[in-house]
Amino acid sequence: MYNSLTRVQNVFGFFTTVAFVVAALIAASDFTTPRTPSAVIKPTNVQVVKGRPHYYSTKKEEYAIIKFSLDADLSSLFTWNTKQLFVYVTAEWPAAPTGDNMNQTNKAVIWDSIITSPSADHLSNLGPVALKKLRRSAAGKTVDPGRGKLSLKNQKPKYQITHPTGRIAETGDVVLHVNYNIQPWVGVLTWNQGFDLGLWKKMAGGISTAFELPSLKKKDGDEKSKTKQKYKQ
Repeated sequence: MYNSLTRVQNVFGFFTTVAFVVAALIAASDFTTPRTPSAVIKPTNVQVVKGRPHYYSTKKEEYAIIKFSLDADLSSLFTWNTKQLFVYVTAEWPAAPTGDNMNQTNKAVIWDSIITSPSADHLSNLGPVALKKLRRSAAGKTVDPGRGKLSLKNQKPKYQITHPTGRIAETGDVVLHVNYNIQPWVGVLTWNQGFDLGLWKKMAGGISTAFELPSLKKKDGDEKSKTKQKYKQ
């Protein structure tokens, strides 16, 4: 009545059903863990430079370099199902209204970092010495919430801000925004949310006060390469 192929199919079907149910329960368990991220960010030094922002740039253009200070507590985002956390800072400012392009916002990433859980340290893009130190600090731990606490002072950006027009000086209403993306072992990717969802709370803070990019000054008819604007700590 049942040949070998039928029995193999039944066993495989039962196995995949059990695996799917277990995976669904693991993913759903994240909803039972509170998420209460918080962050305070502020610019510390802003420069507007005219030159080639990248080595492959074919022409000179204006670009902004924004240093910032960041204190963030993202420890509640780490659970036993967290694989790694992608944290990034964006600079955002309103776009000039043109035609149908109304109420749009320009966004540019200026800094990012990947924070792995102890079980995913082998995925870290670190040298052997730093990786060994990281593993030693998390020895015997399946979850290390301390990794979600960031304290950066006068941090240099990884990326500069440019604009398709080649002009970005004197841009107003610029804010820095802290964002995150949680990558679980099992489940869907989740980003920072703008509203509360059960035990998951939206990020407290995480947005700086608005500021203006400085202008490019000229000296003796030539464009000065840098203009600095400092902010109080």
